[in-house]
Amino acid sequence: MDNYIVSARKYRPVTFRSVVGQEALTTTLKNAIAGNKLAHAYLFCGPRGVGKTTCARIFAKTINCLNPTSENEACNQCESCVAFDEQRSYNIHELDAASNNSVDDIRSLIDQVRIPPQIGKYKVYIIDEVHMLSTAAFNSFLKTLEEPPAHAIFILATTEKHKIIPTILSRCQVYDFNRISIADIVNHLQYVAQEENVTAEPEALNIIAQKADGGMRDALSIFDQTVSYTAGNVTYKSVIENLNVLDFEYYFRLTDAILAGSVVDCLLVLNDILNRGFEGQYIISGITSHFRDLLVCKDPVTAKLFEVGASIRDRYVATAKQCSNDFLYRAIEIANDCDLNYRLSKNKRLLLELTLIKLCQLSGSPSELKNEVEKKNELKPITPSEKDRPKEKTEPAPTQNIVSEPKPEIKSTPQNEIKPVAKSLAGLGVSLSSLSEESQEKPLEKDKPQEVVSTQNNQLFSEEELQRAWLSFAEVLNEEKLLKNTMMLYKPKMLGNTVFEVEVSTEINKSYLEDHGNAILAHLRENLLNDDITMAIKISEATVVKKPLTSREIFDELVQQNPALQKLSDEFDLELS
Repeated sequence: MDNYIVSARKYRPVTFRSVVGQEALTTTLKNAIAGNKLAHAYLFCGPRGVGKTTCARIFAKTINCLNPTSENEACNQCESCVAFDEQRSYNIHELDAASNNSVDDIRSLIDQVRIPPQIGKYKVYIIDEVHMLSTAAFNSFLKTLEEPPAHAIFILATTEKHKIIPTILSRCQVYDFNRISIADIVNHLQYVAQEENVTAEPEALNIIAQKADGGMRDALSIFDQTVSYTAGNVTYKSVIENLNVLDFEYYFRLTDAILAGSVVDCLLVLNDILNRGFEGQYIISGITSHFRDLLVCKDPVTAKLFEVGASIRDRYVATAKQCSNDFLYRAIEIANDCDLNYRLSKNKRLLLELTLIKLCQLSGSPSELKNEVEKKNELKPITPSEKDRPKEKTEPAPTQNIVSEPKPEIKSTPQNEIKPVAKSLAGLGVSLSSLSEESQEKPLEKDKPQEVVSTQNNQLFSEEELQRAWLSFAEVLNEEKLLKNTMMLYKPKMLGNTVFEVEVSTEINKSYLEDHGNAILAHLRENLLNDDITMAIKISEATVVKKPLTSREIFDELVQQNPALQKLSDEFDLELS
């Protein structure tokens, strides 16, 4: 029986060309070898499983190759390359700093540096997890790292660059390795699957790549695990079962229920997901990402940012056509707020259910969603298109509809009384009936500008009427309990004809009134028939916490009120304790 080798070791790159997802770094290293511009110290840093140690080994093998190729790759045939492949090379030394992090280990390394190589040009020292070295070990390593022998090259590798002291960083050429993209991981997994005679669906490999989070070693390990689970037939369904990943189907079911406004279906889907053992934080973050992906798929230009299989992408594009931009903006905002508040919530399931209820309430008309977005002070384009520009509101010219009305209803206001006008016209020998008859007999002339009658309400009101309208708004508040209590507790007081003030005791009460100020003013203006009503809110000065005074400050205040106290204190030579 042959010894089984995991894919992460079996398919480990042995040349710069076979390294996946780090083309810029490998090109830089090959050019340095071609130009014979090798530094004495390198620092390879980046996430786990992206090729730091692999590139260090390839680099060490290539610079010692006796017959490099025209592409600056190792020949794999000379004595140096063969010794490296058989793990018996004395020119390349690897040190695990996690288990050899003391001063004595570094001193032993420094003693070995003095010995020149027997085969090849350089002795390369690869120190993995270098951030694990102690501070004393770092300090003892500084001088050798700065001025090593001509034949010595140090390659330091770490996943936590921030833990390395600056004096070490300044002595190295730093190479930052990036996370490997999902597309590159999928392509490499397809190559491994072909080599291992494994059938794998593209959607299944995409899920593995997303789970690996940019690390090729993690992706290959998950791939081996899935192959063992499926006996060589890697499907999308088997991968999500093995990795316990939430299926896209649940997100689409939630989206369909939300668009239909069905709260019952949403709660049933949520219960099904929770019964499968998924944690609420994972669910809500997945819903947020799902709406983000729908927004990305709204435009074919940005759809390529969504790295999934072709079949799943087509389904996202089809679902995105059913959602408006305003709906997706609000849905992402609501889901993200739930994600931020999840850990602080005591009843986490209730928070998820309330979020789904809010999402179901978004399935209104486009105009209603637009008003919701405007209330949230969304950013608007600097130069709106012609269709988005607000059209000038023009009052309709008087037409025959106005003339045909036999008795138009006119509301009298204190500023516009009808009786004085009637008396003044009667004194001039003109009757209102004659004017109305003349207006009916003479047709309206379209060419002449018509006088627009102002419909603005400006009726005066008293403080008692204001408070009654204030309380009538508060009494109908069933969901906003905190706002209702605030309005019932603090009554408005008139400052002028149209301006009133509400004096509250805390900043929280003030914020409640400010957040709902537009709705309150709209109710008051409609009930009191005055469109100029303005509200001012202030915090009572009586509730401000004053700084406690010292004995000297209290005495100084008393002296200002009664200077005789200072004379009394001076005569008896009194001192404050």
